[in-house]
Amino acid sequence: MRFHRVLPAVVLFALTLAVAPAPAATPAISSGKPVQISLFNPVQLVPEKESISGLRLNLIYGVNQDVQGLDYGLVNHTRGNELAWQLGGIGYVEKDFFGWQDNWINITNGEFTGFQSGLFNQATTGNGVELGFVNVTQSMHGIQIGLLNMTQTMHGLQIGVGNIIQKGKMPFLPIVNWSL
Repeated sequence: MRFHRVLPAVVLFALTLAVAPAPAATPAISSGKPVQISLFNPVQLVPEKESISGLRLNLIYGVNQDVQGLDYGLVNHTRGNELAWQLGGIGYVEKDFFGWQDNWINITNGEFTGFQSGLFNQATTGNGVELGFVNVTQSMHGIQIGLLNMTQTMHGLQIGVGNIIQKGKMPFLPIVNWSL
């Protein structure tokens, strides 16, 4: 039974990697401690100024400089770059993210490359797939699927009830909008 729930997500993630343009380089991640367990900052094993390369478990709220690996928790906050599968309630990355951001709310202030799935997805620059109720970027290269999809510039496809490409030939189209 569980396999049938996970299979679509794995397929979407694989498609994301297939359609996403190859980044010039993955985000610069400093090596760090292999495990982080956090109740809330500052009650965590590894101080917030240090990086994690392995598993980060945030029971309520955790914050670190860079994260690489599996990032799981209620609120996941990364001050630098992240190369990971991040899942939980809220995912907030202050710089670049590469991988799968799978939270109810996903926010990446820098360049996002991979797959974002959640109720609300936001990235400054998106490369890959955004799947959610609301998807927002300044620049998108890939696919946005949701009730409301919004971006300033687009190289790809939007599928949803409301699709907005502010600097596109058709700034608003229901159901499907695209720009190449």
